[in-house]
Amino acid sequence: MTLPPSSRLARLDALPFTKQHRKLLVGSGVGWALDAMDVGLISFVLAQLAVTWQLESTELSWIASAGFIGMAVGASLGGLLADRFGRRQVFAITLLVFGIATGAAALSWSLGVLIVLRFIVGLGLGAELPVASTYMSEFAPPRIRGRVIVLLEAFWAIGWTIAALIGYFIVPLSDNGWRWALFIGAIPAIYAVVVRFAMPESVRFLESRGRTAEAEATVRRFEISAGQATDAVSDAAGEREAAAERAGAATPHVKPRLTARAQVATLWALPHRVQTLALWVVWFCVNFSYYGAFVWLPSILVASGFSLVKSFEYTLIITLAQLPGYLVAAYLVEKWGRSKTLAVFLTGSAVSAVLFGLAGLEWQVIGAGMLLSFFNLGAWGALYAVTPELYPTELRATGSGWAAGVGRIASIIAPLLVPILTGVGGSVLLFSVFAAFFLIAAAAALALADKRGKALEEFVPAVAERV
Repeated sequence: MTLPPSSRLARLDALPFTKQHRKLLVGSGVGWALDAMDVGLISFVLAQLAVTWQLESTELSWIASAGFIGMAVGASLGGLLADRFGRRQVFAITLLVFGIATGAAALSWSLGVLIVLRFIVGLGLGAELPVASTYMSEFAPPRIRGRVIVLLEAFWAIGWTIAALIGYFIVPLSDNGWRWALFIGAIPAIYAVVVRFAMPESVRFLESRGRTAEAEATVRRFEISAGQATDAVSDAAGEREAAAERAGAATPHVKPRLTARAQVATLWALPHRVQTLALWVVWFCVNFSYYGAFVWLPSILVASGFSLVKSFEYTLIITLAQLPGYLVAAYLVEKWGRSKTLAVFLTGSAVSAVLFGLAGLEWQVIGAGMLLSFFNLGAWGALYAVTPELYPTELRATGSGWAAGVGRIASIIAPLLVPILTGVGGSVLLFSVFAAFFLIAAAAALALADKRGKALEEFVPAVAERV
């Protein structure tokens, strides 16, 4: 009996969580944490630049938004490139881009230079996250895939906490503290080398490109790690599949590549149309509320009367609540399912946002802020878990990237609107608006398909335009 090449995917999906999976999770997670560290650092940089460079709120908004403009472009391009050239390659390149650009930003001598470099940083940051989640989802065992992706997203809390520590201990040391913070943010450039040479390419991507020998070698590595096959047994399985291919009984089917335009168009073809619409709404609303609140958090606290050091201290405490939010979401996405968990955490985020806007006393600010961190970041974990599951292999990174790219549009708008909303109605109006966006996202989340425990779909609707 011969085995079709697609059995490699079945063999991979049937494995338990192995040491190889753990290495992949940690390897991708470190990149994720470095991304979060870079995004988090800018909130502390903004707070100090407002003092040392005497910048107005509009100028500070453009520093933040420049990075998000880059992230919007990067997310869209990164997904397209990952579906064309591979997940690992693009993942490594994104780390290199935003690492080098962050280090260069530390040398900025003017507002204009800093804005340009933050845009370049954003290109790498925006592309990295959807590519990393797609990459990990294609290796994770189906029965715990959602949990694994939420744990990957939990590395964001680690990175943001590191950023908060740098902001608390390093940024206030001198007027150039923000420069030292950004120099530390250049670490991803070094880590890119590790990603490129130590991590395997996605088996699903290799299969879709007819690179069956590489796909087989990777599956064998995971099987041996699970203790389910010795080298000899695995070699025999590989020989059976190779013999079947040579005999023509199981010729690998290499699907023709879609053009970039066709890839995006397919996201809006049946059966993906409704899912894409709901997903883009969720991504837009979550990005608006999250980045509007957290990028400006230290500055909002300073404007509320707290000292710069005290605002950094409170931000650090609030940030620590992110990790338990992820851990609870990691449990619930496999217990309740993706869409229900996402909707519940978004609703909790809405309530927390209202409480934060109404908070006046220090303990109320910290308590409401911690609740907002808990629910908002748990929602992020569930969102990253569900997103790559909605699309087939040939569209998975593109679908994830464009959803993230649409979301980044909101992250561009939100920092620009924060000073305006605060000026009109203070924190109460600002966080009420954030709460409204969270509720819209919660409603849209309920429309997302729940593929808990199921193998990733391999079907792609027919599209006329191909290359």
